[in-house]
Amino acid sequence: MEHSGFGKMLDDLLRDAGGPGFFWQLGVLAACLLVAWPLARHVTGRLEARYESSSFSLRLAAVSLERAMFPLIGWLLVLTARFALAPFLSISVLRLALVPLFGISSLYVGFYILRRVLSGNGQLHGMLVLVEKVLTTVVWLGMALYVLGVLSDVMAWMHAVRFSIGGKHDVSLASTLMGVVWILLTVLAAMWFGSWLEERLMRAPSLDSNLKVVLTRIAKALLLLVSLLLSLSLVGIDLTVLSVFGGALGVGLGLGLQKIASNYISGFIILLDRSVKLGDQITVDKYTGIVSQIRTRYTVVRNGDGETLVPNEQLVAQSVQNHSFSGTNVRVATRVQADYAADPETVITLLQDCVRGLPRVLPEPAPAAFLVMFADSGIEYEVAVNIADPQNGKLGVQSAMNRAIWRTFREHGISIPYPQREMRVLAADAASAPPLA
Repeated sequence: MEHSGFGKMLDDLLRDAGGPGFFWQLGVLAACLLVAWPLARHVTGRLEARYESSSFSLRLAAVSLERAMFPLIGWLLVLTARFALAPFLSISVLRLALVPLFGISSLYVGFYILRRVLSGNGQLHGMLVLVEKVLTTVVWLGMALYVLGVLSDVMAWMHAVRFSIGGKHDVSLASTLMGVVWILLTVLAAMWFGSWLEERLMRAPSLDSNLKVVLTRIAKALLLLVSLLLSLSLVGIDLTVLSVFGGALGVGLGLGLQKIASNYISGFIILLDRSVKLGDQITVDKYTGIVSQIRTRYTVVRNGDGETLVPNEQLVAQSVQNHSFSGTNVRVATRVQADYAADPETVITLLQDCVRGLPRVLPEPAPAAFLVMFADSGIEYEVAVNIADPQNGKLGVQSAMNRAIWRTFREHGISIPYPQREMRVLAADAASAPPLA
C-alpha cells in the first residue's frame, strides 16, 4: 500500500510496522537509550562540578549543555546502530528516531551558545527568551517538514519566490533567508569567541584590570567586524557598496551621533591612561562612589543609594576627585568644636587617642588632629584617619569617630559649645524717649 501523502521516512515506517524487524528496531532503540542515560548522567555530573564556581553566564549556559548530553549521546549510539544493522534488516524506526534526537541536541547546543553570548554580569539579556522561542519553533518546524518529506518542496518554493533589490539585483527568498542565517551564525560565533577570550583575559594575573577591559573590547569589536564582512561575502554581497554606508555613517557621527562617539572614545581614554580604574572611589559632579564597571558609553559608580551611570565624556572633560588615585588608602575626617576653656593641646591628644584602634582605621599613617580655627562659639578641631577599604563606604567610619569623640569629651568634662547670642533689653522709658538734638 502506498502512502503518497507522507514522506518516504513515514512510508517506510508504516510498511515495516508489525513485522519482526520492527520489534527488533524498537529493542535496539530502547537499548541505545538505556545505555545513553547513565553515560549522560556521568558527563552531566562532571559538567556540574566544572561550572559550579564559574560566572553566572557559564552556569546558565551549562544547564543547556547538560540537557543536550542525553539526546546527543543517544543520537550517536542510534546512528552507530543504524549503520551496523543496515545490511541485515530495515532501519526505518532508527532513521525516524535520529531526527528528534539530533534536533533536540542541536537545539540545546544552540541554547548553550546563545546563553554564553547573551547573558552576563549576573543578568539575563532581554532578547534571550525571545531568541530561544524563535529557535525552538524553527527547529521543530524543520524536523516536522523533514519527516513528512515536504522539506524539499518548501525549499523549491522558496527558491521560486524572487524579488528585486534596488531594481538591479534579483534574489530569491531562500537565498535571503540563508544570508540571514549565515550572518546570525557568524555573529554568534564571533560573540561566543569574544566571551571565551574575555574569560581568559580576566583570569590573567599579569595584566592590569584596565588593560584587560581594553583588550577585551578591541577583540570583540574586531571579531564582530570580521564576522559581518565574512557573512556578507558568503551571501554574495559586494563589499564595495559599504563605502556609501561608511560615508553616511561618518556624516551621522559628525552630526547626530557625536555625543555617542565622544563617550565611546572617552571610555578608551579612561582605560588607557588609567586615570580611573575599577574599584577606585571617585567623586564626579555630585556623585561619590566606587567604580564597578567601565562600559562603552558610561561608567557605573556604586554607592549606598544604588548605582549611577556617569557618561564617559564627563569623566574626561570635567574635574574628577579620585580618592584612590595614589593608592588604596583613603582619608576620612570629621570636625568638632570644644569650649574655649579646654586646653587645645589636651583636646588634640584626646582626639588622636580616641579614634586610634577603631574598626577599619589603619595604625599607619597614624590618626592626626588639628586646630582649624577660632569660631564664634568655640575652637574648631579636625581629626583624620586612613582606611584601606573605601569600597565599603566612609560613613560608618565617620559615625564611629563621632561616637568616640562624644564619649571622650564627656569623660573628660569637655563641652561642645552651643552657638552663643547676646541679647540686650532696653528699658521702656529709654526706648520711648525722644532722640537728643
